[in-house]
Amino acid sequence: MNIVIGHTSHSGIKRDHNEDTYGIDLQNGLFLVADGMGGHDHGEIASALARDHILKAVKNGTKIKQAILDANQEIISNSMEKQGDLPMGTTVVLMKVDGKDFECSWVGDSRVYRLRDKTLTPLSSDHSYVQELVDQDLITAEQARSHPHRNVVTQALGVTDNSEISISENKGKIKVNDKYLICSDGLTEEVDDATIEQIMRKQVEPKEICDQLLIKALENGGSDNITTLVLEVK
Repeated sequence: MNIVIGHTSHSGIKRDHNEDTYGIDLQNGLFLVADGMGGHDHGEIASALARDHILKAVKNGTKIKQAILDANQEIISNSMEKQGDLPMGTTVVLMKVDGKDFECSWVGDSRVYRLRDKTLTPLSSDHSYVQELVDQDLITAEQARSHPHRNVVTQALGVTDNSEISISENKGKIKVNDKYLICSDGLTEEVDDATIEQIMRKQVEPKEICDQLLIKALENGGSDNITTLVLEVK
């Protein structure tokens, strides 16, 4: 199977710089998005540290979970050396493809989706305050989209100690014609799943899908940095 990739990253309309980053290692089938935490000092450094450490560690044979834990400790150590009132932090979501198998891992509210047989399915679940409310049936998923605390994450690299951090995982099989979306919350904050599905179903190249998702997010407000990776299995 052959994987065709598209990717894009944009600061958005209301941010003056981009704290998102992404990484691609084709040789090891690794695809990653990290979202430096807005409001925290040096968010762009935190996301870059996460990206570089995880890509290098996995390339050298480290298991993904351990690579994330090591990246977390590196960000915490670097944060202690920086001046600032708040620690620097980042979310991270990644997908690793090995033959017909995939595994996803994440910390925070960046997401991964799969489009299969024209149906979009989330493969991740946010580490966030509003997701906990949804899981407890206290609010609906639709109410979560406009909740005043929708941007509050409960887990992030750089701000949660390794003894307490929660790394979530999902595994499965890839199939020909699958499409996968890996993205920061700057996309999902502005574009709902139904619209994402509509764009992902289009018979265009992954780069065009990324561009259309970005345009829609900007049209809807572009309140945060926006990063998308789209993988299509040929």
